[in-house]
Parts: sequence; C-alpha cells; structure tokens
Amino acid sequence: MIDPLEPAPKLIQRVYNRILDGIVARTLAPGHRIRQSELAASLKVSRQPVSHALHLLHQQGLLTESGRKGFEVTALNPSRIRQLYEVRSAIDGLAARLAAQRANSDAAARAELERALLAGCKADAATPLAVLIANDVAFHRAVYRLSGNPAIEETVGPQWPHMRRSMATVLSELDYRASAWAEHTIIAKRILAGDAAGAAVAAESHALTAGRATEERLQSTAEEAAA
Repeated sequence: MIDPLEPAPKLIQRVYNRILDGIVARTLAPGHRIRQSELAASLKVSRQPVSHALHLLHQQGLLTESGRKGFEVTALNPSRIRQLYEVRSAIDGLAARLAAQRANSDAAARAELERALLAGCKADAATPLAVLIANDVAFHRAVYRLSGNPAIEETVGPQWPHMRRSMATVLSELDYRASAWAEHTIIAKRILAGDAAGAAVAAESHALTAGRATEERLQSTAEEAAA
C-alpha cells in the first residue's frame, strides 16, 4: 500500500493566506465561528487544505477552539499587543542601527528601503486598508533586510500576522496614518544618513507609540461594545 499524498503545500498556503486576510481585514471578525465545510465551499477547495490552514492559524493563536472540532477568530488582547510592540521596539532599534551602519554598502537593500518609503508616503484617504498594511510591513521588512542580519526577520516573522491585525486597528484612522509615515520618514532618513544612534532611537520610539495607540484603541472599542 502507498500512503496518500498530503494536499499541495502551495494550496494550503493560499487557503491560509485567504483566511488570514479575512481575519486582518475583519471580514472574519473576532468571535466569528469558522465552519470548515462552508469555508471550503466558499473557496472552492476540498476540506483537507482548509483543515490544515485552520490548524496552522490555531497554532499561531489567531483561532481558538470552539465547540466540537470547531474554531472561532481570537479576539485581540490589548495588553498582549502592547507587549509584542515592546519586544519589537528593541528589535526594530537594533535593525535600524545595523541598517544605518550598512546604508552605504548595500545599494540594493538601500534602494528597497527608499522604494518602500515612497510607496507608503503616496498613500491617501482612498488607499485600501490592505494596501496600507502591506506598505507598512514592506517598510519594516526593508529595514530588516538592510540590517544584514537575517535573524531579525526570522524572529519577527512569526508575529507578523498579529502585527497586521493590530495595524488594521489603527491604520483605519486617518490621523494615525499620517503620523505613522511621518515617523517612518524620520527613521528612513536617519538610516540613509548613516546616523545609527538616531535611527535606533526613532525606530524604538515608533514601535512603542504604535503599541500604545493600538492598546488604547482596542480598549476603547471594547468599552464601547460593553456600554
């Protein structure tokens, strides 16, 4: 007997990405019950890749068990998000400092950072939330790559799904969008100027500010829902 093949990894990843996009965009809101059969029918795939994707999301803490063999979307925990940003502030400070030290020795990574900054600054009130989040992630990943230390991206990578959810919370507000990219601009300018100490301070401050803003917004939303 020959064991059956697992579903194609690429299909599982595509299903995972589609569900994650729904969670980030809040199409699948916190508390939403996930039904495998309905999801499989909606995506026009079998239940097997959906099951694999759901278990991956569960392992990452994006879904919680609900009832018999079911899942629901996990609610964002304000304190947990702040804690993640506190850790990220230290990592981002390190990444910015290293990036500034390499700003003139890695032309390709430097150009990637410049492109990411330009794309983010072009966003306006009509820019879709998904694009705003993608731009934000692209900027920080460009800093990580310019740092020349792959362990930074490897460390932060598993937290990006949670970070993307938190970004959606605050990037829906026009004032925060503007201030976030003003802070990104300061970080990038200091990196590109080779100001390692200044870039580190700006990056750390940006992450802490984002964490506080997200925590406050989540707490406010919870209070409004309870009122």
